[in-house]
Amino acid sequence: MIIRSKAPLRLGLAGGGTDVAPYSEIYGGSILNATISMYAYATICPRNDGKIILNAIDKQEQYELKSEEHLKINGKLDLHKGIYNRVVKDFTGKPLSFELSTYVDAPPGSGLGSSSTLVVAILGAFAEWLGLPLGEYDLAHLAFEIEREDLKMAGGKQDQYAATFGGVNFMEFSKEDNVIVNPLRIREKYLDELSHNLILYHTETSRLSSSIIQQQSINVTNRNETTITAMHKLKEQAIWMKEALLKGQLDKIGEILDFGWQFKKNMASGITSPLIDEIYAMAIKSGATGGKISGAGGGGFMFFYCPGTTRSKVVEALKKFGGQTKRYEFTAKGLSAWTI
Repeated sequence: MIIRSKAPLRLGLAGGGTDVAPYSEIYGGSILNATISMYAYATICPRNDGKIILNAIDKQEQYELKSEEHLKINGKLDLHKGIYNRVVKDFTGKPLSFELSTYVDAPPGSGLGSSSTLVVAILGAFAEWLGLPLGEYDLAHLAFEIEREDLKMAGGKQDQYAATFGGVNFMEFSKEDNVIVNPLRIREKYLDELSHNLILYHTETSRLSSSIIQQQSINVTNRNETTITAMHKLKEQAIWMKEALLKGQLDKIGEILDFGWQFKKNMASGITSPLIDEIYAMAIKSGATGGKISGAGGGGFMFFYCPGTTRSKVVEALKKFGGQTKRYEFTAKGLSAWTI
């Protein structure tokens, strides 16, 4: 028997950062994101020899462990271990023996939510194997708890829900720590045009998002007016983006992205850099009307809206920086898991 799963990565189009505590708990947050045709994959092969084998294919890391109720968190594939520990604690009450193999289409620090998406994929595979009674909201919330509470990893809430639900979603994060996912019915031709015009560009750099997110949280806790005002503006941006996509006002997308980027840079230090600023300026000079860094900032992927026939000019201009443009499509489906 083989159990497989996959969950899609996401582009955070607007409102990024307003899902991070304590801002979301004090003011409530709003985010608009869309999943794309890049995935995190998980495969479980049950064993009966009392061993656990963890294999992160993309990282070229493999560990063989004794099957126990709790695996030590020690910096070696802790996401995999943390999920296993929670599954045993909450559902099985006894050790399991298996081989778990994973792969992610984007590198760590990419800004596409790769870590959280991997958690969702692994948890989805366990749910399929063990028949766990988890609906979409249950699974996404459990993935969030494993990352943020069990493993103490800094971050927000949007990635777990995007990977689980899939599609284009307007998400609301209430002061009562509640999450509502509102799927948006965007006309297919609007999404096709959006994916054509929205260039996804990897800067060939990485970053540690946790340090940026922690600084952002500290700024909110300390009532930093610049940070809080910026996040209020990003929440407005999410509403404008939703309206533009639903109405097919794609000519406004670049302007809305640029509006958000100017405020996002004020949330915390390290979100931008001289290189990122130079890449952004070149994209605008070559015909893009707006863009942003993906995720917390500091590196990884950027994306730019290039209307009309400007796409090729922008792609060509960005080659000088040594990064790569990534082809993708928007996807309607979230987490899927199956047994062979």
